[in-house]
Amino acid sequence: MADARITKVFGAVNPGSFRISAMIMGQTENGDLQVLGSGHRASQGIKRGYITDMQAATYSIRDAVERAEKNAGVSVQSVWVGCAGAGLTSRVSKVEIDIGGRRIEEEDIEQLLVAARDTIQPDGRMVLHAQPAHYTLDGAHGVANPKGLHAERLGVDIHVMLADGAPVRNLTEAVQNAHLDVEAVVATPLAAGHACLSDEERELGCALVEIGGDVTNVAVYAGGMLLGLRALPMGSTDITDAIASAFGIRRFQAERLKCVSGSAIASPTDHREMIPVNGPGDDHSGPVARGADESNRIPRAELVSIVTQNLSQLTDEIGRALKSMGFTGVGSGQVVLTGGGAELAGFAEFAQSALGRPVRIGRAPSLTGLPEAHATPGFASLAGLCLYAADDPIDIRAIGQRYQTATRYSGEETVTRLFRALRDYF
Repeated sequence: MADARITKVFGAVNPGSFRISAMIMGQTENGDLQVLGSGHRASQGIKRGYITDMQAATYSIRDAVERAEKNAGVSVQSVWVGCAGAGLTSRVSKVEIDIGGRRIEEEDIEQLLVAARDTIQPDGRMVLHAQPAHYTLDGAHGVANPKGLHAERLGVDIHVMLADGAPVRNLTEAVQNAHLDVEAVVATPLAAGHACLSDEERELGCALVEIGGDVTNVAVYAGGMLLGLRALPMGSTDITDAIASAFGIRRFQAERLKCVSGSAIASPTDHREMIPVNGPGDDHSGPVARGADESNRIPRAELVSIVTQNLSQLTDEIGRALKSMGFTGVGSGQVVLTGGGAELAGFAEFAQSALGRPVRIGRAPSLTGLPEAHATPGFASLAGLCLYAADDPIDIRAIGQRYQTATRYSGEETVTRLFRALRDYF
């Protein structure tokens, strides 16, 4: 049987502080999604989610996209861009209109969304998303599509995502300088939620913690929408820096130690296990680690101790962020860890003990064509950007009045207005 024809192509770029990744996803005529190609490279010009060097960031973005295009065998002219920094905040606004007990028509829904659009108060910030989460009929929640139903009052809960304008404009300009159009800038907590959370989890309530290199985003979902968001200026790179500082070694050596031998769970045999600071391909002329033996090896127990100390600080901040958003109590749901920092061995068990609630690791769903190397928590937001683009959610800012107000003039008024128009424009 012949493969289904690709009818749509979506491009996505996730410019993180540790790596910049890109993905190209195709949608077939049957509606199925498949990954055509993906690529990534080390990040340059980005720190804590902010552009710090426009030229370096532009080059890194272009390079990552070209790698994805080479793997896909197709090129893209526009992309959906992830945003993890820029002071992201989330709020929910509720709007209602009178229906009078009659059947709800499409025009009523449009009128409601236009009314909701007029209530957005960005307070000088940039609106990234303004999406209807779900509708209410006479105060009853959980209505996905109210068309054709009867009600006295029709309401909607609107999820609004705000960001600082200047960092978003810098991010957009970096992508445009790479000769790419920007379809939209998407908050990565929303993208990660599309990739890692089921509809049931979003409905019942859960927390999604996206641990990046320099930024950790803590998001709370309930009732099918993102209710709260806190951005913490810390991430997995802080653990790498702590290892490099403690042992007096280079960052790339510390990163390798963290990924290969690091763990969030201590073992009784750690103090007996010696791990080499230098990797197989490293230049052995580098510095000897503090406390290392004659072969430049360190006790694994010391490495694990540094990792767990920093994880304790991170989980303490995550716990405080969850508490500030009301995610407390036995019935508040589980925590889902994603992002590159979630790949650390034993992190889920450590976080479960520290936060006192169930924790699991969140990954992108199984997608046709997704490389095994990119089917990890570190690339979940990238896949989520493509899934978000394919889902094409409604943004109330794009909805306009279907009908315009018309005024009927008498014959004399019509002639007067005609002569006035001729005088003004000719």
